[in-house]
Amino acid sequence: MGNLCECLGNFFGRQKNTNVRVSLPAVCFIWQIAMIILFGIFIRYDEESDVKKWLEHKKSANISSNIENDFYFRYPSFQDVHVMIFVGFGFLMTFLKRYSFSGVGFNFLIAAFGLQWALLMQGWFHSLDPVTGTISIGIESLINADFCCAGSLIAMGALLGKVSPVQLMVVTLFGVTLFAVEEYIILDLLHCRDAGGSMVIHAFGGYYGLAISWVLYRPKLHQSKSLNGSVYHSDMFAMIGTLFLWMFWPSFNSAITDHGDGQPRAAINTYLALASSVLTAVAISSLSQKKGKLDMVHIQNATLAGGVAMGTAAEFMITPYGSLIVGFCCGIISTFGYLFVTPFLEKTLKLQDTCGIHNLHAVPGMLGGFVGAIVAAFANEDVYGKEGLKHVFDFEGDFANRTPGTQGGFQAAGTCVAIAFGIVGGGVVGLILRFPIWGDPADDNCFDDDVYWEVPEEEEIIPPVLEYNNHMIHKHQDISESNFSVEQS
Repeated sequence: MGNLCECLGNFFGRQKNTNVRVSLPAVCFIWQIAMIILFGIFIRYDEESDVKKWLEHKKSANISSNIENDFYFRYPSFQDVHVMIFVGFGFLMTFLKRYSFSGVGFNFLIAAFGLQWALLMQGWFHSLDPVTGTISIGIESLINADFCCAGSLIAMGALLGKVSPVQLMVVTLFGVTLFAVEEYIILDLLHCRDAGGSMVIHAFGGYYGLAISWVLYRPKLHQSKSLNGSVYHSDMFAMIGTLFLWMFWPSFNSAITDHGDGQPRAAINTYLALASSVLTAVAISSLSQKKGKLDMVHIQNATLAGGVAMGTAAEFMITPYGSLIVGFCCGIISTFGYLFVTPFLEKTLKLQDTCGIHNLHAVPGMLGGFVGAIVAAFANEDVYGKEGLKHVFDFEGDFANRTPGTQGGFQAAGTCVAIAFGIVGGGVVGLILRFPIWGDPADDNCFDDDVYWEVPEEEEIIPPVLEYNNHMIHKHQDISESNFSVEQS
């Protein structure tokens, strides 16, 4: 037994090798070829994308104009969500001083793979034709695939700087698979409503990433402490990501809601919650410092917490002031999380969370799920109307006899399912990633682009010599050699 433990210790503790020249191309080529084969077998255009089916549908449904194709209603929302996935999430992860290439580049890589795998996984669970054995995809499928990718991108935030691109591909492979299963359980079997994904996206993705990070704990990560931080320009790039996410979050939460009243209501509720969370995040950030200065980490992240928490209840009749209350509370909770909870988790639970996804996604997502449960439980005909209750909560078919109170209970259960899938699934994936075959960096080599990227040399900085230049680096240097001065001009 002792020899076995020693062998396992030597196996898992052997020296890290970050050379991914074979493993990364192999994973990319093999998995992309697999996608081509699987798409050839299963994926087809839906009736709004296939020319023959669309013309037949127009005739049978007596549609006179192509503008009634659902593509033209959904595509603006798809554009916004797509920008959030690739630009918003990507640039939000550029805050580390020497890890901007990896933040944007690896986000790009795993999202591009994840959306393909998501179309298959979600198709198998939601839209597989039992007769033909094929999956029909359209514009709504693309939106849902982006949503599915978001869970893995959130998980990446906890692991940022500490894992290899091959490991991130594995995280995405299992993350998308787990997402499709928990989404099917929550939305189809439990019949929960979660248009903006507080439960299925944020709570799941947050706890999935945290569980993986806990299993992959690095006891000597302090050896890379000098790079685990930001500089002025990296924080500015990250703020670009924040602003893109903040502006487009109303589209994210309303993208797949019902036409008519559902979509505008979801956008309004999210809009207000986001605005409210900005003010409280700024207030707590300022109160936490003796001289009232703001911390850019809080502004980059906690200002988005209102959008996360509004995901489930966005399409419900939560009222405008109710949306402001949700944003108000979540801005405070998220900022306190960055101030106190993240250091506590690392010191006490040995959980290293690079981006603080616990405070931006996991907890606000969980709270958003429970807020949705409360709002659903108190829904009544006076506010919604009899037909409105059926319309918003889809009380039809097998669920025709469900009451708002029962729906609230199922909403709460759905939140617990998402958290359980994230924690258990993340723990299993973390164990897989512990095998020393993935090319991850050593503890003293984390948070550095130079490990996986060709990084250009820093430009030589030539200090200006004109005395009227207020940005001179050496302000007290002797500039008597210059023959030009302001007086001479």
